[in-house]
Amino acid sequence: MVEKNFDCIILGAGPAGLSSALYAARSGLKVALIDTSAIGGAPSNYCEIENYLGFKKIQGYELCERFENHIDDFKVEKFPYEEIQNIDLISPIKKVTTLNCVFSAKTLIIATGAKNKKLGIKGEIENIGHGVSYCAVCDGAFYKDKTVSVIGGGNSALEEALYLTKFAKVVYLIHRRDTFRADSIIQKRVFENKKIKLVLNSTPQEILSNEKVCGIKIRNSLTNEINTINCEGVFPYIGLKPNVEMFNAQLRQDENGFIITDVTMKTSADGVYAVGDVRNTPLRQVITAVSDGAIAGVEASKYLMNEQEKLVNT
Repeated sequence: MVEKNFDCIILGAGPAGLSSALYAARSGLKVALIDTSAIGGAPSNYCEIENYLGFKKIQGYELCERFENHIDDFKVEKFPYEEIQNIDLISPIKKVTTLNCVFSAKTLIIATGAKNKKLGIKGEIENIGHGVSYCAVCDGAFYKDKTVSVIGGGNSALEEALYLTKFAKVVYLIHRRDTFRADSIIQKRVFENKKIKLVLNSTPQEILSNEKVCGIKIRNSLTNEINTINCEGVFPYIGLKPNVEMFNAQLRQDENGFIITDVTMKTSADGVYAVGDVRNTPLRQVITAVSDGAIAGVEASKYLMNEQEKLVNT
């Protein structure tokens, strides 16, 4: 098997990983950017981003494309669509083993992000791709003039509900509470959109289907009454789960699985940093992911300089 040696390995090529690559490469490090999918990460699927400083509105894929073009100027080696077999974060030399190669480096930055939590109800897993979707931008156009249900109360749920009104004739927004956690400006847009019907104090019980999704059963938490909403699509947005399965609990994590770091993005393992949505951060946005990456890229360089000084002084 081929072995490739680098100064810094970055796992994950979303905004956090791309920013890490930029700052590490600008510090003179030889950088490998590895991802199991395409360069750009989840924000590539965002319809519009309007809270990234310097851009009043920009499409997600365009912003990520600009990020990638920037790191290309610094000769970062990119390895998309790698099938990772094993990761060693504890040894002094970190190793990422894929089907065809072993990547080695003294520093490693984790930028693997997070994925949408599942509802965990009957009919959900069975109907993924047949009416259950976790990406309105990816699948919204399939629901032109149809009725859909969005589940959740945060920014993602409300933003996706608004996006779906471009296609669907009715969007039911189902939330377990009577108030939302989303930013006030997004809530205002939802309340003003006549296509969005609020279903509050309600939790999903079962997704109904007849080859494809045809409805969702919900329970009212105040009355315990069970009702059925007829719809052709269900879009759950109830929170995030960190993509940490491949690390086999090699790092310290919080109760929800997010990697614990200090202010320098350092994890519990020497030479290993975590950035973006995968770490225990109070805010998960593109701009905070990019900021995390900048810190980690610089800190990885400092770590290597300190290690070199130790060797010189021994």
